[in-house]
Amino acid sequence: MGLFDRHAGLLDAYRDVRTTGADPFQIRMERVLSPTEAIINGKKCLLVGTNNYFGLTFDPSCMDAAIEAIRAEGTGTTGSRIANGSYSEHVALEREIAEFYGKKHCMVFTTGYQANLGVISTLVGPEDFLLIDADSHASIYDACKQTQAEVVRFKHNDPASLDARLRRLKDRDEGDKPGNRLVVLEGIYSMLGDSAPLEEFIAVCKKHGAYVLIDEAHSLGALGEHGRGLCEAAGVLDDCHFIVGTFSKTLGAIGGYCVSNDPDFDILRVTTRAYMFTASLPPSIVASVRQSLRVVKERGPQLRKQLWDNVHTLYDGLVEQGFKLGPEYGPVVGVHLPDRMTAIGFWRAMLDAGIYVNVAVPPATPNGVSLLRCSLCAVHTREQLDHMIEVMTGIGRQMGVLAPKLKVVGSGR
Repeated sequence: MGLFDRHAGLLDAYRDVRTTGADPFQIRMERVLSPTEAIINGKKCLLVGTNNYFGLTFDPSCMDAAIEAIRAEGTGTTGSRIANGSYSEHVALEREIAEFYGKKHCMVFTTGYQANLGVISTLVGPEDFLLIDADSHASIYDACKQTQAEVVRFKHNDPASLDARLRRLKDRDEGDKPGNRLVVLEGIYSMLGDSAPLEEFIAVCKKHGAYVLIDEAHSLGALGEHGRGLCEAAGVLDDCHFIVGTFSKTLGAIGGYCVSNDPDFDILRVTTRAYMFTASLPPSIVASVRQSLRVVKERGPQLRKQLWDNVHTLYDGLVEQGFKLGPEYGPVVGVHLPDRMTAIGFWRAMLDAGIYVNVAVPPATPNGVSLLRCSLCAVHTREQLDHMIEVMTGIGRQMGVLAPKLKVVGSGR
């Protein structure tokens, strides 16, 4: 038996993908020119699949902060904060993120994936219950594998389904001391771009005495009066016991965080393996993230307006042409396609036309759907998005995804 035999089904599918042309999962950016353009396969391409929601990867103030930090403190920390200590920048960043959310505590992780993996798997143990949305991100599912808690899934974005699961757990444990319940939600879901009905979920959690953790990876900056995400937009910031997020999207860098008001929060620093046993963020990243957070505070309303103007331009333009999209407006726009090979072929045609988006196919997608996954940037221009709609419409008609354009024949005289 070979080591990869258990992946036989995926190996066959991957071979099929690779024999038909460019591999969508190993694209090489030869040079990134700006938040919206890069050189791919020797030509300039429009980037509409990078999660760079505010376009801060090329913000001059963020780049200057990173360069200055490298010169002052070097390129890396070469170890974990437990072993090598915390730099003053780490501590300052945690304080600033906590203040941004109005929370008392914050922990910074080396990636957003590690933040979810570490915090979720540490918060619940053998006597507890971890309840997750069926469409949760891979990092949340991987946290389930790391915990000894019983994992219960509920239907995507369905508070009634969560209520039924929590009620069943209560009935089952009647007469015994029940364990803790931790409910994990996401602000904006990364494939279809839909957001959680957070007020309703919070009401259900309060009813059953459950704790709430919300992953704001794709909603930081994009939602809320101050950009604090869905928890702020829904008016339930104080009801979310733990908020997890990432620096790799709106803040244009890499890293993750968790904030909370729990008085015992700091025990996570000596119990969370994903924090304790990995190298900490380098000074340059911490400095650029601190500056990005300042930009979000100072220019957030303007950038948020630009982002949502672009969301409406792309979403409405594609719907008008007949594309089937995700259920609501958002910085992630999922374009439904009939099957995996159609999605991959469409993706390749777009890349050939100079537009880069993501292709998402089962098993990485909810309900086995095949998608082109687009993510908007505040600094995309109207001309760029109009061009994208025109290109997608042409490819859609060529591939039979859209009905052909009818010719209007005038009556003779």
